Amino acid sequence: MAWNEPGGNSGGKRNNPWGSGNKPEQGPPDLDEVLRNLQRRLAGLFGGGGGGNRTVGAGGPGRGFGIGTIALVLAAIWLFSGLYTVDAAERGIILRFGKHVATTEPGLRWHLPWPIETKQIVNIQSIESFSEQTRMLTADENMVDINLEVQFRRANPLDYAFNVTRPEDTLKEVSESAIREIIGRSKLDSVLESGRQEIVARTKDLIQRTLEAYKVGLEVTAVNLQDVKVPNEVAPAQQDAIKAREDRDRLSLAAQAYSNDLIPRARGAAVRQVQEAQAYRARKIANAEGEANRFLALLDEYEQAPGVTRERLYLETIERVLASSKKVVLDTQNGSGNLIYLPIDKLLEQSRRVPRVATSEPSMTVESADHPDSTTVTGDRRTRGTR
Repeated sequence: MAWNEPGGNSGGKRNNPWGSGNKPEQGPPDLDEVLRNLQRRLAGLFGGGGGGNRTVGAGGPGRGFGIGTIALVLAAIWLFSGLYTVDAAERGIILRFGKHVATTEPGLRWHLPWPIETKQIVNIQSIESFSEQTRMLTADENMVDINLEVQFRRANPLDYAFNVTRPEDTLKEVSESAIREIIGRSKLDSVLESGRQEIVARTKDLIQRTLEAYKVGLEVTAVNLQDVKVPNEVAPAQQDAIKAREDRDRLSLAAQAYSNDLIPRARGAAVRQVQEAQAYRARKIANAEGEANRFLALLDEYEQAPGVTRERLYLETIERVLASSKKVVLDTQNGSGNLIYLPIDKLLEQSRRVPRVATSEPSMTVESADHPDSTTVTGDRRTRGTR
């Protein structure tokens, strides 16, 4: 028997011609046995196991059943991974090898799983916001602190997903640039008081136009100026300026009210004086014309009867003069010396009411009864008395 044949050992030791007979024999591993062991382990894991003494060849039916099951399970998992749900406020963007192929509506959807297709869900209805606080200069070179709040939503999911890398960061930069431009064109009075609504509207319009030019896919829903104030370093001086401006406005309004009250009254007084002057002119002209006409009429009568006209004029003049006189003279030459009581106040009042004395009244002499050239009035006849 040769030294390398099986069974050619003595005492359990191989007869080695090189003198190493004291080591056991170590041959190459059996590949079939390794495969069978692996097959049994896989079958035990996926439900295809059997007894440990089952002998299956490398190409036997047990091995094919285990691999097919694994393949089917993996394929089912891979296919089911393509299912996804889109809510009512969302839109789904489907990419096939990085290229947009569809935009899906709300509902249960399916796409070819990764790595063939991928999906991106974009909410187009939720309103989000951010605040930006910054310090800037106004048109009249005053410093002001602005706290700007911007509310937005993702109106165009396709533009939002592909056109800009970080849309929200772009919106923040655009908002800050817009508010700086608007504030830089406005004066401090407008920023702090009456012009805030206009500033908000102009800022929102400018932000939206810039976003549309960039195709960011965002829509600005509201812009608010939460806090607008001057910095603490310049606040006292600014408050003095505001107070001075308020005083100026108050005094200006008071002056305007005084002007509105005085000017109409002055115009009314001027119109009244003009009308009074016109009336006075018309009255004087009418009186003058009346006197002239009366004088002409009297002249005609005088030319016809000079004596009678002179006497009538004399009597009318004396009557007009004595009617306003307060002096009463009594003729006592033929009296009996008795004391005569006369109610002078009543006589004066009666003389003012009645131009002429009645016929039954006693005689009255003006000035004195024994004065030369005294005038005695008796009844309706008037004579000049002489001594």
